[in-house]
Amino acid sequence: MNYYKFTPLLKTLIWGTESWQISGVADNETACDGKSLNEIVREEKAALVGEANYQRFGDEFPLLIKFIDAHQDLSIQVHPTDEIAHRQGKPRGKTEMWYVMDSQPTAKLYNGLKMQITPEQYKAMVENDTICDALAQYSVKEGDCFFIPAGRIHAIGAGCYLAEIQQTSDVTYRIYDYGRRDKDGNLRQLHTKEAAESINYSVLPDYRQQYTPVKNEGQLLVECPYFNTAVYDLTEPMTIDYSELDSFVVLIGLKGQGRLTIDGEQVDFQAGETILLPASTQEVNTEGTVKFLETYILS
Repeated sequence: MNYYKFTPLLKTLIWGTESWQISGVADNETACDGKSLNEIVREEKAALVGEANYQRFGDEFPLLIKFIDAHQDLSIQVHPTDEIAHRQGKPRGKTEMWYVMDSQPTAKLYNGLKMQITPEQYKAMVENDTICDALAQYSVKEGDCFFIPAGRIHAIGAGCYLAEIQQTSDVTYRIYDYGRRDKDGNLRQLHTKEAAESINYSVLPDYRQQYTPVKNEGQLLVECPYFNTAVYDLTEPMTIDYSELDSFVVLIGLKGQGRLTIDGEQVDFQAGETILLPASTQEVNTEGTVKFLETYILS
């Protein structure tokens, strides 16, 4: 096939909703034409994900793509690095990124520490309900982008609607949850010990990805060992050449609608849709007024 459109997995959670657009997470795989994502990887192998990626990741698709719609604040959390995850008996850690879509005017999120604290201070601040005082908080709007390497404390706030790209991992350590209770009336579980082992205590002056939005060209947002992501905001036809790329490509529709011609095969594409292009893709031609993220892995 020239492309794959998967049926999303919709999840209703205590704080809002998630739409898992592309997932190879065990027991939570998205499917296309009756086949699960990892089943397609097993059949197509390097033709789907690329030679280097298949050697690196095998039969498991390496990225998880979500849309997140937060009606309430999510918990303050952190994810481990691959190395720490292995020590904790987990298959891998989680590095991720967020691209903010059309969110509420009051939308905010936390990303990173704004002050230097020690592991001892961290534990004390969790216990006395002041951990949020140590975090960098951002009011956000459409187009804002944040990179969250493993080890960085973060939380999505109420009113945020965003696209999330991450390693295929569901390892999340909940640091603080505002005393919130689950549907059975129990306090939600915290993972204080595992989180303490995972936190990177570095402090940066700004955690927002800096870029100047432009029309009709790809703009690189994030480049890391786990994914490269660019944004395209198109009002004119464009040709994207993938002939030299040894990787699958995921296109994530953010706004508008258009038509893609993928190696001669046409498909409509609009906000809220996600398309997986195999590594064998040579060229994509675009038409229409459409904004999307493009992500792939350079091994």
